[in-house]
Amino acid sequence: MTNLQIQLSWEDPTTGERREPKLNIPVAFGREFARLPVELEGQRVSRMLLNSNEVSRYHAAIVWEQNQLVVIDQGSINGVFVNGQRQTRSVLTNGDALQIGPYIMMVTLATNATVQVTNPPSLIQFNPKTNLPDPSIPPAPPVTPLGSNFPPPVFQVEQVPVQALHATGLPVDECDYLAVGAGLGSFVWVDLVRVSGVRADKIIALGLEPEPYARYRRLCMNSQIPLHERLRSNSDSCPDSVWGWPSYAWREAWRDLTKGNLNTACKYLWQVFAEPAFAETYTPRSGNVFDSIDREAKRIGWSQIYRYGRVRAIRKTDDGRYCVAYSQGQGKHAFVVTRYLHLATGYPAIQFLPDLQAFREKYQDFKSVVNAYEAHNHVYEQLERQGGTVMIRGRGIVASRVVQRIYEARRKNPNITVLHLMRSPKPQGNKFQKAQRVVKNHYEFQPFNWPKGCWSGELRAMLEKASPEERKSMLADWGGTTTADRRDWQRITEEGLREGWYQITFGEVKGVERDAQNRTITEIQEKGFGQMNLAADFIIDATGLDAKAQVSPLLDDFVKHYNLPLNYLGRLAVANNFEIPEMRNGKSQMYAAGAITLGGPYAAVDSFLGLQYAALVAVDGLAAARAPGIKRLNVFSSFGQWLKWVFNQSPC
Repeated sequence: MTNLQIQLSWEDPTTGERREPKLNIPVAFGREFARLPVELEGQRVSRMLLNSNEVSRYHAAIVWEQNQLVVIDQGSINGVFVNGQRQTRSVLTNGDALQIGPYIMMVTLATNATVQVTNPPSLIQFNPKTNLPDPSIPPAPPVTPLGSNFPPPVFQVEQVPVQALHATGLPVDECDYLAVGAGLGSFVWVDLVRVSGVRADKIIALGLEPEPYARYRRLCMNSQIPLHERLRSNSDSCPDSVWGWPSYAWREAWRDLTKGNLNTACKYLWQVFAEPAFAETYTPRSGNVFDSIDREAKRIGWSQIYRYGRVRAIRKTDDGRYCVAYSQGQGKHAFVVTRYLHLATGYPAIQFLPDLQAFREKYQDFKSVVNAYEAHNHVYEQLERQGGTVMIRGRGIVASRVVQRIYEARRKNPNITVLHLMRSPKPQGNKFQKAQRVVKNHYEFQPFNWPKGCWSGELRAMLEKASPEERKSMLADWGGTTTADRRDWQRITEEGLREGWYQITFGEVKGVERDAQNRTITEIQEKGFGQMNLAADFIIDATGLDAKAQVSPLLDDFVKHYNLPLNYLGRLAVANNFEIPEMRNGKSQMYAAGAITLGGPYAAVDSFLGLQYAALVAVDGLAAARAPGIKRLNVFSSFGQWLKWVFNQSPC
């Protein structure tokens, strides 16, 4: 009987964290631990919990059959995919990409295995032709898993010789423009580069999902913002259109008008005219945003530009360019050499509170304690069936949306209560000069996550001119945890406090344990009242996302290799045009955008308009450097490109 070990490597689809567990065969995958088998064919099973509603309770199993590693679909709803093809039963080999729900895992057969024979177990080797254990090959000491020798050793030098890349025998592609990330930040930059005159065949975008909004949509859905709900973004922040007109409000008004809904059409137009003084700020529906991006992606040839790949390292080359090493799946690796590189990797991880992380590790309970950005619909489904108590940690935009979702659940089952645990009271909002934000019930309100003057007004100009220390002070005043100034959310909170099903408690958490009834017990130190315990059926962590460079393996390697400076928030330090000056390599330039640049010259970096602004100033920099194909837009060329956008014609 063979006791074989494999390694599965993936980035968590929600957090972006790298996971590389080594597991003994057989392995069972599913979203409910209790449904996974303990044994298969007399062998103890490695049970792998995948926390997603796209994963069935018992989804799949990897077993050893006839000297082959085989994955078997256990009748799942969403299926098992091997190298992009749906399979009910498939042999696995080194480097295969195994997809179960949103989890895309690289399969690595261990470099040694133990075989149980009449004598004590001994180490054996793999046959290099079959990638299977071969007892005839003499034992060898343990070595690192396949793929750990990529990128090659030449990547340890500061400037990688291009000739050395070709000497590896791996594919080496070249392009003028490379976008690393292939998310919304990459899409906005690529869109503007295309509008500025660059052909699609001169651009490559490397990422893990073909839809540029895929991860953002997943985070929205997990944090209870479905396609019909509205985002926290204004009307003219349109990732599909650098011109911002017609805005989302005009588009939605026109759509309703053509359906005969005159009242709602006029309502949207009134909102954008009167906001925020006389009307609530208009925000678009998430589904409308994604549909508009789909249209623009087809127009600019995104399917030709996008390439699947997990970026492993970024280096300068000896000929004044940049090289990116990436893995393609199925054990394949490749390089791209480029002159101009744009880095927009988004949030590498969610921000999980340490005490809640300790609880999950101690009890292996991933159902009672969840993060708002994880798939956690099971919480609301159980509440609707059985009732119960939910504790919410955090008081930003996601916490407000979770409260709204629980309010909706109470319509089906009124026996639901909410404990909202906050670290301290919020008696008044942040101040800057003569302005001060409104606070109600310890929620701090404003339409967006930053004051609107940060987008294109005087606050943006102030921040660009400020020194690093001045920026630190400004961002502290302008920032903070806020939620959207929406009357429906405020009404829900007022109603909950009045009726008693919603309670706000303040205190410092000392620890989280589990009682005999499997309920969570949060021990807090409350000022003036000593210690107290709060019992809840579920705890939802809504404290946000983390974009520090050190939590991303790619950024951490990149920063350490070139000793790049970070700003006071631990993000990449960029110039006012979002270039990383230290990465200049001859005439080549590297730019960054999004959350990984927060703390620099622009406040709202992770907003739609923030991504567009970063793209605008970056492409201006490319035009000034006379980058190939880039034509600076003027009144006439911009109008011509806008007409092409209106009539859905290719930019060039």
